[in-house]
Amino acid sequence: MDKKRSFLILAGILIISIFGLVLILPEQFDNKLGFHVPEFMKVPFRLGLDLQGGTQLIYQADLSDISDSDKSQKMEQLKDLIERRVNIFGVSEPVVQIQGENRLIVELAGVKDVNEAIKMIGETPYLEFKELLSDEEKQKLAETISEEEILNTMDLYRSQTGEDITREEVIDMLTSGIFKTTELTGEYLKQANIAFDQTTSKVQIELVFNSEGTKLFSDITSRNVGKPLGIFLDGLSIVDTDGDEEITPNDIYAPVVKEKIEGGKAVITGEMDIEKAREIVSRLNSGALPVKIGAPIFQETIGPSLGKVSLSRSLRAGIFGFLAVIIFMIIFYRLPGILASFALLIYVIIFLSIIKLIPVTLTLAGIGGFILSIGMAVDANVLIFSRMREELKERKSFNVCLEEGFRRSWLSIRDGNLTTLIVAFIFFWFGTSFVKGFALTLSIGVVLSMFSAIFITRNMLKIFAGTKFENVSWLWQ
Repeated sequence: MDKKRSFLILAGILIISIFGLVLILPEQFDNKLGFHVPEFMKVPFRLGLDLQGGTQLIYQADLSDISDSDKSQKMEQLKDLIERRVNIFGVSEPVVQIQGENRLIVELAGVKDVNEAIKMIGETPYLEFKELLSDEEKQKLAETISEEEILNTMDLYRSQTGEDITREEVIDMLTSGIFKTTELTGEYLKQANIAFDQTTSKVQIELVFNSEGTKLFSDITSRNVGKPLGIFLDGLSIVDTDGDEEITPNDIYAPVVKEKIEGGKAVITGEMDIEKAREIVSRLNSGALPVKIGAPIFQETIGPSLGKVSLSRSLRAGIFGFLAVIIFMIIFYRLPGILASFALLIYVIIFLSIIKLIPVTLTLAGIGGFILSIGMAVDANVLIFSRMREELKERKSFNVCLEEGFRRSWLSIRDGNLTTLIVAFIFFWFGTSFVKGFALTLSIGVVLSMFSAIFITRNMLKIFAGTKFENVSWLWQ
């Protein structure tokens, strides 16, 4: 009964392995013997930046206006929004991670055009609302103006207009029209929509804030009644309360607040056409940045040819390592080594199938974790076979030796693999992207290695129980 059960289990594993092989190599099986591989199985493996080429960008965020306690939170928000931004453009498995206090590393596998990558990220707008300095703030600013700056301004004004200007007028000129940042930024934006002015039919952009943004907007408008409120997009704005200055498509109007606004809505107006408005709305809805980022401070493009070289070398290393393990197992353990080699082959097929189905982005570090897990799988078999040999030397029956070999080796296998999983978990939780790739593939490999040794190899050995092969001592010892 046990042997029949083992045959059924192995038949099921064989079916799974065939399915996995078709999943891994769909082109080799498609349209063969009238069999058509389903489209979902033809999806290629996801390869990381170092294997298929791509672009790496490093940005530096401006945290000068952010309190120390909020810097970490703002960087996390920036990271999430950049990920969302590049996902919209269909980049496969982008890697976005924080480096240090204010740097952001963006890795875009498969993107070869650096300008395209920069545009993809940099066009995410930074939206902020600014108010004019109060009288007290203007007075403090006036105290910082040097005598030399005042005299120079008076001379410049006289040379340009032919008229004299008083000292008080110079100070008022230098301290007027200066905006300061408020707490309200694109972080609190809930939605942006295209609207039309009911009087002029001009295109507008309507901004709708979330509950916290609504309260902030209400407070800001209440203290700025009768004053202009600057709406800045990517640092560009224009104060044109009289409507007599030219407004370019990149400029945003600074409307005068007529009354306290409770509804949590604001309107951006300016000389923009419907296409420009649609572009701004799309960018705002895809994620207005919580902090400013400029052009990347570092950029690098990894060409596809370099990626192919890395991939071919990695595959070659994996094949050589796999063959070396098989040769070792067959030489030292004979028939059990042959069975372990078949189990190892099934292990590789199932592993690659899982990697493709999840899917996991393969990097050089991830392939390294996979190759290491092959060694872990063999380690379990070595422990089992060594225990079996000890039992066989005591002239016990084959079934007893088999059961004792697995029972006595299980604690060592469990503890060894469990400690590896704990370390891999720590690597994945605290590590960077490449370390996480290594930890993930190693973890999957360790779990499968236990399945391979305890389940597949064991059932393969069971089918030899009660046959003439169990009495051929040199096959087992």
